[in-house]
Amino acid sequence: MELGIAGRTALVTGASAGIGRGIAAALAREGVRLAIVARRRDRLEALERETGGKQVVIECDFLREDAPEIIARKALEGLGSVEILVNNAGGSRRFTLEASEAQWEEAMTLNFTRQRQLTHRLLPQMIERRWGRIINITGKSEPEGLNGAFAAKAAMHAWAKGLSRELGRHGITVNSIPPGRIESEQILRNYPPERRKREEEHEIPLGEYGKPEDIAHLVCFLASPLARYITGAVIPVDGGMRRYQF
Repeated sequence: MELGIAGRTALVTGASAGIGRGIAAALAREGVRLAIVARRRDRLEALERETGGKQVVIECDFLREDAPEIIARKALEGLGSVEILVNNAGGSRRFTLEASEAQWEEAMTLNFTRQRQLTHRLLPQMIERRWGRIINITGKSEPEGLNGAFAAKAAMHAWAKGLSRELGRHGITVNSIPPGRIESEQILRNYPPERRKREEEHEIPLGEYGKPEDIAHLVCFLASPLARYITGAVIPVDGGMRRYQF
């Protein structure tokens, strides 16, 4: 299917590994000009070589207070515009009842605040062009226990829904994708083989963990003109693992 996004410009955060890397690679294959962001410059440069295109490489720690300003400025300087924003950076760790204020603040900053700040820095130039795609890679809304990232991702969903209602008249869509179990460094590090096997056999109707490209394919579609009438949506990509019907 011809998606009609060749020549568009996109910024992908958290692009050095896992889902973000898969998304950046898929967009590059569609002919999108990219700015890619992560903490590990060597990984970004490796991605740039593998995709065979000259990309804007931005090394930045998302927890830095000035990260949104740095990322937005460098992306606009390198690309001229950002028409597609993929908010993928984030991180998750289980909390205890004794989790500190600093831990909660870090989780909210990494998984909600920086995404919101970066998006709002890029909105004026999208509004001026009357076209834009904001795609948030979020997380499930079924907490297994205390986790700062779960709370932050719920905030992302509420913010994105409200934002979609403000931006529709400007030709800008806002959607969120909560991944299920997707094979990545983080998953392989935190989920031992026996747990992965148990979940594949008993928790995931399709019977296997997903791949980064399973997320990337949907991102490419949502970024395209073909998805012009989809906004404010939360679309899980999880092999059916999510138990709620809506």
